Amino acid sequence: MQDEVNEKIIALCVQTTRMSTGVLKASMRKFLDGMSRQKQKRVQVKQAVKTGKAQEKGREKERKRQEMKKPHGKQTIKQLIAQGAQLTNIQITDQNIKSFDRVARKYGIDYSLKKDSHVEPPLYLVFFKSKDVDVMTAAFKEYAGVELNQSKKKKPSVRKKLQKTQERKAKHRQRVKTKQKVRGQER
Repeated sequence: MQDEVNEKIIALCVQTTRMSTGVLKASMRKFLDGMSRQKQKRVQVKQAVKTGKAQEKGREKERKRQEMKKPHGKQTIKQLIAQGAQLTNIQITDQNIKSFDRVARKYGIDYSLKKDSHVEPPLYLVFFKSKDVDVMTAAFKEYAGVELNQSKKKKPSVRKKLQKTQERKAKHRQRVKTKQKVRGQER
């Protein structure tokens, strides 16, 4: 099989009145020049394709690098505007707005908080990209659910816990004393 691949037959047709070594040599040289030009063209096409792919990969890497530079999550309003997206806002009157950050990061929302302290109680404006409206509503639903659960499960104060433990200890002491008295009387 190797010999078949290596051996090539070339058919060369030359019209001449007298075949001499010079004519054969000239025709072979012309044929080989044509073959080398074709090979050079193929190589040039392959190199152009390679460089095109390399340039495309370079552009793609640059796009990814630029995306990595973009801020994500909580950011300033200027940074949101610089991303070229249309902004939408929602008003919130909540004192514990910082806990919203955790939920927003979970949903991958780019947003900005602005506090309007002219109103009592202070009003918070949450600016976000208008394309994130559906994601934002889901995040707010989860945030509202988390806030409601936390308010229902308020932990008792430390003083109340301490008072309860003291009462338990006092009851336990009384039980121990009565048991000792009862045992002492039986003997």
